[in-house]
Amino acid sequence: MEKLSDIVAKQFAETMPEEGETIDDFLGGNVRLIQPASGYRISMDTVMLAASVPAKAGQRILEGGVGTGGAAICLARRVSGVYVNGVEREDEMISYARRNVVFNGLEENVQIHKACITDLSDEEGQYDHVMVNPPYLAEGHGIRPPSENKGLAHMDLGTTLKDWMRFCVYKAKVKGTISIVYRADRVDEIIAHLHRRVGELKIMPLWPRVGVHAKRVIIQGRKGVRGAATILPGIPLHGEVERYTPEAKAVLWDGKQLELKDFA
Repeated sequence: MEKLSDIVAKQFAETMPEEGETIDDFLGGNVRLIQPASGYRISMDTVMLAASVPAKAGQRILEGGVGTGGAAICLARRVSGVYVNGVEREDEMISYARRNVVFNGLEENVQIHKACITDLSDEEGQYDHVMVNPPYLAEGHGIRPPSENKGLAHMDLGTTLKDWMRFCVYKAKVKGTISIVYRADRVDEIIAHLHRRVGELKIMPLWPRVGVHAKRVIIQGRKGVRGAATILPGIPLHGEVERYTPEAKAVLWDGKQLELKDFA
């Protein structure tokens, strides 16, 4: 019979990076992710999204399009006792995400499943929170990145923004939160797809620098709740001299929650 220590050593060896892969630190090294050296790699958008989810111990969270597992793992590391399910359709990304879950020792809190966000065959309203980072480009608009996995992550291929919003609304519990990080110039589309189904929308710009137009926003609302939308003051990411502002660094390095209601 194989010893438990041998099994653990084998599992750990299988998570170690190979040629063409890197290990990248997030949340001050509390999260370490194996990623392809080229192609799809998570950005600060992913970390900011995970930080914005107001999850508590014992709650269930769903991430659509989990990629290499960055947001799911960052959230599970920040909030002890949560249970995060991630769904992903691409086998390569599923492999990375599952390896990263093991690499970070979060097997009891994060599960990765193969599924498409258009599959709504299970029971509705199972999750306290749903978070997504949909592809930023509609199919036929813009140049598709040469890397296959990066192209799928950045351009709608076979799914639309409407599909992503339908997924969020279907999966969230009534009064549960839906959190989205997306392009600032497509906010109107998000609002249109959530109209009358998700209320108390908070729109938080992520300013590249003070005085520079936001390229990304976080949009968060509650399913089945009525309430006006609010545009929040936002957070500048980079300083004039320092690489990151103290506010951004607190989230990206120190693992601070990005509590949107504090900005309202």
